[in-house]
Amino acid sequence: MKNKETVLTSLQCLKTNAADRPGSVSVPDYKKNMKYLLKHALFLMKYAHVYVLFLMLVCHTSCGGQNQTNVPQDSFSKEHNGFSASQLKELAASKVPVSMVRNVKQDRNGDILIAASWGGVFRYDGKSFTNLTSSKIGSHRFWDVLEDRRGNLWLASNDSGVYHYNGKTFQHFTTREGLVNNRVMAIYEDRAGIIWFGTGGGLSRYDGKSFQNFTTKEGLSNNDLTTIMEDKTGKLWFGTRGEPCFYDGKTFTVLKNKDGKAFKNVWSIIEDKKGNIWFGEVGGLWRYDGSTFTKVSQRGAYAIIEDKKGNIWTTGQVNLQAWALSRYDAKSLYNKMPTVTEIKSEERTNFYGILEANDGSIWFGSGNGVYRYDGNTITDFKGKEGQK
Repeated sequence: MKNKETVLTSLQCLKTNAADRPGSVSVPDYKKNMKYLLKHALFLMKYAHVYVLFLMLVCHTSCGGQNQTNVPQDSFSKEHNGFSASQLKELAASKVPVSMVRNVKQDRNGDILIAASWGGVFRYDGKSFTNLTSSKIGSHRFWDVLEDRRGNLWLASNDSGVYHYNGKTFQHFTTREGLVNNRVMAIYEDRAGIIWFGTGGGLSRYDGKSFQNFTTKEGLSNNDLTTIMEDKTGKLWFGTRGEPCFYDGKTFTVLKNKDGKAFKNVWSIIEDKKGNIWFGEVGGLWRYDGSTFTKVSQRGAYAIIEDKKGNIWTTGQVNLQAWALSRYDAKSLYNKMPTVTEIKSEERTNFYGILEANDGSIWFGSGNGVYRYDGNTITDFKGKEGQK
């Protein structure tokens, strides 16, 4: 019985710690490892006296996260997701984004803005990258970036609140200034110029002078937010790690499907040209026309955009091993089986935020940098071509 418990404990250890660093949707390696271990569980229990040490090592490695060694992490590494000071210095010194890129945006001048975790917030002017943050505010786990209507930049970090940059100086906002939580996942400016921050501890509304905060106490469906979107009627939609909801200025309403069940873990919400609401989750891509929910695809959808031609683009997990950048053809969107073109797929590499640039090219973030697709060629900016 004791040997059986040892095996099950090891399996649970892998399950509990298979999730990617905070903010990840899933990790294919976990499912692969679980399938293998479950298949051989009886064999391992039979010879547990031989494999006890092996299982302990597996548990230690999986539970310790990436880059784990038998040397305990110092406080610096623990605070920086396992990165050492020298590794962070290397990321910040890179000429191009080489770390996780959750969001890609474009400013009024047409430059591309890239939020690279621990590497900095980069601006690409069509020729070269400029790191806007590394030498000024240090390394942080940047998650999102927004240029507001005044031309100022807002930088969301997962570890130290929000930074406001006017082109010359940075202003730092944390819970001390009124922000509801310092783990900020999303930034959005509504039509009135109000800045909204989706955090790991609730929602913050900033009018340029003070913060107004919302949590489940005020009716928010879940305090861990992932995305924010305002529709044509002025309602604000929020994706969360739990139930998504929308806010009409007075009341929060949980979004539920035709069976009365709430969706879970929604990471992206958009409104298309026809006024339909699209939202993506690990389990698929959905469309809502105001009364009916339609599951468009079983393919996971982490990020969604609609391009100028009406095509829908997504990034997400498409099977146990691979993530992909996919395009849903505009002419077939309302068919039972829409035409889907897989532009790029990779195993063990997650794809994240998407942007259609002014020139029609598609930019998308990944777990280790940023890519651009011009309709024919995909440029990986970590390569020699991208660093010219």
